[in-house]
Amino acid sequence: MRHLFIINPAAGSKNRTDAYSEEIHRICRKKHLNYDIRVSTAPGECTRFAREAAETGEEHRLYACGGDGTLNEVVQGAAGHPNVAVTVFSGGSGNDFVKLFNDPSAFFVLERLLDAEEATFDLIRCNDDIAMNICSVGLDARIGTDVSRYKRLPLLHGFRAYAASTVINVIKGVSEHYVVEINGKRIDGKQTMICVCNGRYYGGGFQPVPEADPADGLLDVLLVKKVSRLQVAGVVGKYKDGRYKELSELVRHFRTKSVKILCDKPTPINLDGELRVAQEVTMSVAEEKLRFFYPKGLSWAVKEAAPV
Repeated sequence: MRHLFIINPAAGSKNRTDAYSEEIHRICRKKHLNYDIRVSTAPGECTRFAREAAETGEEHRLYACGGDGTLNEVVQGAAGHPNVAVTVFSGGSGNDFVKLFNDPSAFFVLERLLDAEEATFDLIRCNDDIAMNICSVGLDARIGTDVSRYKRLPLLHGFRAYAASTVINVIKGVSEHYVVEINGKRIDGKQTMICVCNGRYYGGGFQPVPEADPADGLLDVLLVKKVSRLQVAGVVGKYKDGRYKELSELVRHFRTKSVKILCDKPTPINLDGELRVAQEVTMSVAEEKLRFFYPKGLSWAVKEAAPV
């Protein structure tokens, strides 16, 4: 088995390539592992590195060295290849996907990642792309995809960058018109945001659906109706903490295999924090699955799922 470490220098608030490399060499040499390090120099290279490893047919463990965006790129290249397992050697600004585990800090410790167990996780097919965690449309997508503009500013790491993006995007406007097709229903009207969850956390600490299970074959979808600027703070506070059931007049929850969203114009799509633009969006449980490995002894058990 080969271990491939894919480093993204653009992840997080500073370039950690040297620190990553030093630790990888030190520990892997001590353990006499068969390993390689590849460093991305442009968007999309992490995907290419992962795909090239997968297409060898050789058993690989791929380590996305960075945050959620790096993990997303690696997953894009590895998805559907049964000879490849993926994890994240955390070092980004959010590291949201691994928060579904009971000890996310373990993903910062390479020796723990080398002593691992596996799960098979679902993925989200979003038009021509693959996502692992959470996708969204509307105010939420504008906020999420703008976070990168702020995260490298002093004192605006993690949730603070998300909060800054929230304030600016609320000022720009809250709701837009969409047609949503889900579970045989056609919902035509203004929505503040549409959130599609496979994982549980994003945006540096938002947990919209605490019971979302990345291995249950279903997506958890929240439709947030039109709200005023005055309502936003109260709604976002409960939404952030997974208290959507307290917002039953404004928020509808669905569990589904797929959802289609028709927009009036090309619209930002948040794909695990990465920006896409589309006027028609279909999100579904992907045919491809992903082998995900994590430090031995961790748990990602969920609460009992909400009724459909």
